[in-house]
Parts: sequence; C-alpha cells; structure tokens
Amino acid sequence: ASQHSGARLAEALSVSEANGFAKYSVLQNEYNLMERSAFELDSAPVLAANGMQALPFFSLARGFLSGKYQPGVEIESVRAGGVEGYKTERGWAIVAAISQIAADHSVSPSAVSLAWLRAQSTVAAPIASARTVEQLAEIMQVVDLSSAEIELLSSL
Repeated sequence: ASQHSGARLAEALSVSEANGFAKYSVLQNEYNLMERSAFELDSAPVLAANGMQALPFFSLARGFLSGKYQPGVEIESVRAGGVEGYKTERGWAIVAAISQIAADHSVSPSAVSLAWLRAQSTVAAPIASARTVEQLAEIMQVVDLSSAEIELLSSL
C-alpha cells in the first residue's frame, strides 16, 4: 500500500480478511526525521498491530537530511524549493545533530538519517535515491547508532 492513512490501511486489511483476499504486507508512506507525526501517530500503530513493516519514501526529506543544506547557505537546485519549510530552528537542530553523529562515526549525514529510520520498529528499509555516484556512496554507508544517538535524534 502506498500513501494510505492508518484508517484506510486498517479498512483494507479488514476487507481482505473478511473476504479471503490477499492482504497488503508493506506500507510505503513518507517518513523521515523531519516528517514524523503522521507516520508515528497514524500509520505505525496499524503496522505494529498487524505485524507489518514500512518502506518509507523521502527518507532524506528531499535531500535536507543529506548535510548539503546548512544555515545561511543557499543551494542552487531546482529541488531546493522543496525543503524551504524545513529551514526552521527545529530543522537546523536536526541537521546539526545528524552532522555531529556523522562526524563521530566518520560517515555521511545521509547514512545517519537512514540508520535512524532503520532503527524504527516498523521500518523494514528506507527508500533513498541518488542522482550521482557520490550520493550513492553516501547512502550506501551503514552505521549502527547507539541507543543514546537514536534517542537524541528522536527527541528533536
């Protein structure tokens, strides 16, 4: 299922169960460190109750969590407009925390952002895309975050 609300997913699962139809096994909704409430409050409980997992898209918040966006730095890109709403005190605090954790582990901020997603109980694997070989190398890095690091990022 893709872009289903928790209620819509629960209804679809119920109809499938009642009629012996094949059931959804995975949900593909937006979820990342910047966009959390809709998934965590609405989707995750339905996933957990039904033993399902998510494959979240926009895992790097349209590139905002990649580390290339920094306070006071303007990025020349047709995609840059999609992150304007993230350039807030909270957004910069998340970028700073991700950047520090990335430096501590000698990995990219993208790797940290994706590791946080993988640490969530209802996430099977995040979906991340790359336009360049350099970006691909950044998202392929694997890092195991400590529980303190996961908690810190989750608190922002």
